[in-house]
Amino acid sequence: MPTVQVIYLLSDATGETAEKMVMAALTQFRDKPARLKRINNVRTKNQVYEALDEALDNQGLVVYTIVNRDLAQLIHDECDSLGLISIDLLTPLLMKVAHCFGRSPKETPGLLHGVDEAYFRRIEAIEFTVKHDDGQESRNLHKADIVLVGISRTSKTPLSIYLAHRGWKVANIPLVKGIDPPVELFEVDPKRVAALVIDPQRLLEVRAARLRNLGQDPRAAYADYEEIEEELIHARKFFRDKPWVVIDVSSKAVEETANEVLVKLGLK
Repeated sequence: MPTVQVIYLLSDATGETAEKMVMAALTQFRDKPARLKRINNVRTKNQVYEALDEALDNQGLVVYTIVNRDLAQLIHDECDSLGLISIDLLTPLLMKVAHCFGRSPKETPGLLHGVDEAYFRRIEAIEFTVKHDDGQESRNLHKADIVLVGISRTSKTPLSIYLAHRGWKVANIPLVKGIDPPVELFEVDPKRVAALVIDPQRLLEVRAARLRNLGQDPRAAYADYEEIEEELIHARKFFRDKPWVVIDVSSKAVEETANEVLVKLGLK
């Protein structure tokens, strides 16, 4: 089984900025397993040392958004001395902006993510989306802003989480041949439902990679081309008489698909 790369996200605030940027980068490495560990509210040297000690134990990649220049420099120097790869996402940008404006940055953590109505709405959306992943709690589908429907490995979960981080309550429903979807799906406003399809060869590659990551035979029926074609034909037939928008996720980054979903549903 491939080694999971641990990525440590150090922030003096919520860490959302670092997480979004890293998640965007990881869409280009979908075949490489990675785990993100967010370490928030890093304000002291001891917190830095503790975080980097753990990163060293796991040979993790360190990504940080720290506005305090002394702490940012400490992380940079410590990572260098420990032989850890590190990326400062914020300081270079702050220095360029400071140069343009002719003044130093405030160095006040958390200004980007003030606790306001939008922040709480986003947290509520994320909690809703996690609870309604993969067909869970289908009785609450009517409360979702967006409902995604598709067969296995059509990016339903990562797409749901991405949209949730933008404040949308998302539920996703797996479409399985031979099993009827929950009746609540047909009671949802069709203008809020997006059906996901994918190229069969692309889906074969995704599923085979998934099986390899799990240490299973990549030639199993789950990743059999003919079986995949049958699943997709069944899905397209199912979608045909529904007034839902259909989104092709083949070879698209999650953010591209999310944008298309929002545009086609009239939410953007």
